[in-house]
Amino acid sequence: MKWKIACIQMDISFGSPAQNYARAEELIRKAAEERPDIAVLPELWTTGYDLGRLDEIADEEAAETVAFLQNCAKKYRIHLVGGSVAKKTAEGITNTLIVISKHGELIKEYDKLHLFRLMDEHHYLQPGKEDGLFSLEGMLCAGFICYDIRFPEWIRAHASKGAQAIFVSAEWPKPRLAHWRALLISRAIENQAYVIAVNRSGSDPKNLFAGHSMIIDPWGEIVAEAAEEEEIITGTIDFEKTENVREQIPVFSDRRPEFY
Repeated sequence: MKWKIACIQMDISFGSPAQNYARAEELIRKAAEERPDIAVLPELWTTGYDLGRLDEIADEEAAETVAFLQNCAKKYRIHLVGGSVAKKTAEGITNTLIVISKHGELIKEYDKLHLFRLMDEHHYLQPGKEDGLFSLEGMLCAGFICYDIRFPEWIRAHASKGAQAIFVSAEWPKPRLAHWRALLISRAIENQAYVIAVNRSGSDPKNLFAGHSMIIDPWGEIVAEAAEEEEIITGTIDFEKTENVREQIPVFSDRRPEFY
């Protein structure tokens, strides 16, 4: 099976959900012109890192965002790994990744497991408690959010269960661009999986973001990579390649976890 992927590297309006919904639909519409199977959005794309105002602007149970993504998915006939949003719940606010099928079905919600203390997430957000696995068109995939990629054991837990495509939504700052690229390439190589990682572009009052959204194959080769500005990149992933790589270097069957 092959999928054409569109990575929507979006500049986010700080603390302005209405502007961001409008801009996201413009970009999803533009991405759909290339007829991809899946489009992917960045982290916290409805609000940006306006954490201090999340009580006011977070999406109640992510209902508005889910409805928006469902409408776009059906309208443009495209699966959406709809980035992540600030989701307000009775227990607090989570940073939640949303996956919607092209038929408008809610496939997955994943709450960011690892909160990034350097950007004060732990003061405003509740950590997740569930995995990021989901199935799309019969293929097992996994979704993660930004800081998660610094935890190889978390990514491997999903790959060892059969995930062949790793989706990452992020707001990764420019000063650590080298880490972003190295970590993503490493996660692809060690898990023998495609990595589809979408970062935001632009800046907010405290941060300049790196862009450089990437699609990486199971050998660690870059299929497509964005620059720093807002743009859409596309690339095709082929799951036959994932299977071939895993046959050539049988990492998963050669593991000896009893010693780890």
